[in-house]
Amino acid sequence: MKRVLSLTLLAIVWAMDGCRSKAVTSEYAKPTATVSPGEGVIVLPPDSPKLAQLRVEPVQTAKVPVDEITAPCKVDANPNRISRVALPVAGRIVRVNVKLGDSVASGQSLLEIESPDADAAIAGYTQSVHALNQANANLAQFKSALVKAQVDYDRSADLFEHQAIAEKDLLNVRTALDQAKAAVQVAHDGVESARAVCEQARQRLTLLGLKETRANQRIIVRSPLSGKVLELSAVAGEYRNDTSAAVMTISDLRTVWVTSDVPENSIRFIKIGEPVEIALDAYPGENFRGRVARVADTLDPKTRTVKAMIELDNPGGRLRPEMFGRITLSSATTEAPVVPSGAVVQDGERHLVCVQLDPGRFRWREVITGNRSGNVIAITEGLSAGERIVTDGVFLLKQ
Repeated sequence: MKRVLSLTLLAIVWAMDGCRSKAVTSEYAKPTATVSPGEGVIVLPPDSPKLAQLRVEPVQTAKVPVDEITAPCKVDANPNRISRVALPVAGRIVRVNVKLGDSVASGQSLLEIESPDADAAIAGYTQSVHALNQANANLAQFKSALVKAQVDYDRSADLFEHQAIAEKDLLNVRTALDQAKAAVQVAHDGVESARAVCEQARQRLTLLGLKETRANQRIIVRSPLSGKVLELSAVAGEYRNDTSAAVMTISDLRTVWVTSDVPENSIRFIKIGEPVEIALDAYPGENFRGRVARVADTLDPKTRTVKAMIELDNPGGRLRPEMFGRITLSSATTEAPVVPSGAVVQDGERHLVCVQLDPGRFRWREVITGNRSGNVIAITEGLSAGERIVTDGVFLLKQ
């Protein structure tokens, strides 16, 4: 009897343990996502925390490029807004007023030099002024002689008319009048020549920034434009004879050029005025837009590329010469479904997106992608506008 009772109690204990085990299993082993084997559908329970991490949006349409090219590019200073400053005359650099990287304004003093050409220019101007004054004095003198010769001729002509003098006397007076007129003309030409020489000497003083009456002046070299000092090779105290060599380079970086070497087989897409998107390594995820300003007339025989130049505004100075990036140029556009690039998952050779069937029910679908435009990718097959897909958190479903 005791043995039967013991076996009965043991059976009750086993039954209770089995019920507890099933309860634990149903509570902790409940799946957060299930896949229907027949349909390949991913099902998330309404209380699954993954649902809060997913972003589901409808597929939009946008104009995407049909044909496009991508080529490396580099930021350069605008060649139309760059100045290589050279010394106007040979001389000794006594002071440099700027440093490398400084911002300068148009007309600002860059450096000062002492040169014998400065004194020579002042002396030349003084001499030209004296020569002009002398030429004017000569002209006045010859004009007075012309007036006297004219009076003599008029009197002699009256006397000859009344037969008071001989004809040869009248001819002599006429010859003197003609000579006086010729002398006035020569003196007048001399004045014009002296005035031209004087004006040339004065312009040279203006070019060198010198006063007309002061000696031992320093020549101040000023900035021809507003910009930044990109190169500087001038040192105070050195003597420079070569007036063709630049001592500094100043560039106005309010606009820059982006240059790109476009492959030969893509030249047909490059036209002046075409819009271009530019992505720079310094600013990932940010696109700059410009238009083709110039296309080179010749092909590089070594690289088989043609150089294209795009001009960009640079008001904040963010774009700096020698920055690298890529340009994207499209020849035509078409309307097509587009999805964010993060919504597409690559699985080997396939491209997949996760389509929402119903709230909490999803299915992977293979699609064929087209060209990328900014942060979106065109879908050429497998997806229609308006369908809802997972655009963020897609890898939670992939796992």
